[in-house]
Amino acid sequence: MDIDKRIEQAVRNTEILRTPKQNLYTFGTTNIYYYLLTEPAYAEIIDGVSETVIREGRVIAERPKIVTPYYLSNLEGFSAEARRYFQALIEEFGERSIHGLVYAYRNEPKELNIVSDTMRSVVDKLNEKIDRREDKLAAIIKGEDTLWDVSLMKFIFEITRTSAPHNFRQLESRGLMEMDSRGTPSGAKEKINEMFEQVANGEREPGELKDELERWGLFDEYEDRFFHLFRK
Repeated sequence: MDIDKRIEQAVRNTEILRTPKQNLYTFGTTNIYYYLLTEPAYAEIIDGVSETVIREGRVIAERPKIVTPYYLSNLEGFSAEARRYFQALIEEFGERSIHGLVYAYRNEPKELNIVSDTMRSVVDKLNEKIDRREDKLAAIIKGEDTLWDVSLMKFIFEITRTSAPHNFRQLESRGLMEMDSRGTPSGAKEKINEMFEQVANGEREPGELKDELERWGLFDEYEDRFFHLFRK
């Protein structure tokens, strides 16, 4: 089976069994703990296997970034197949599917355990565990063993689509989506000002600020202020 067919099959066989109880944060970082359950790959060739693979980890969603020309979010910790699936989603739903916001994610896998129990039983136990902790940012996902991070990517895309309208409304209510005469959102300029302060305090590399200014086509507007950072 070619890789595109495998990705399609992995997506089709992915089920989000428990979603987080709240949206991605608009003005901060969201830390989602996930349990991704699969049947072991060897179950296809060995009869009578009643085991479940439990992958645990965190998906860190950075504060949504306002953009006008949509560009791919920074993805860390994902395979080439997962990246290809994300690109396919963009092509299918278009840039407007995230309402002019870019979401940057980082995947931090934690543990992998194989337990001698049915998936249904494992799901029930995990739901009880999450309920006891009253964890509003936990998720349970059923996926495929060999392309498990494609299943994780599907979950990320779905929670992004669900959260984006809420995030957009909050940003709009604070006037952060308003454009200046050059078509730059006020929220983007606010972020640039934050980056200037971070560079001045040694918390961020100047190159990151320069890249951001150039992406917005604003380097000429901020050029004097940028070079002033290097004057003693």
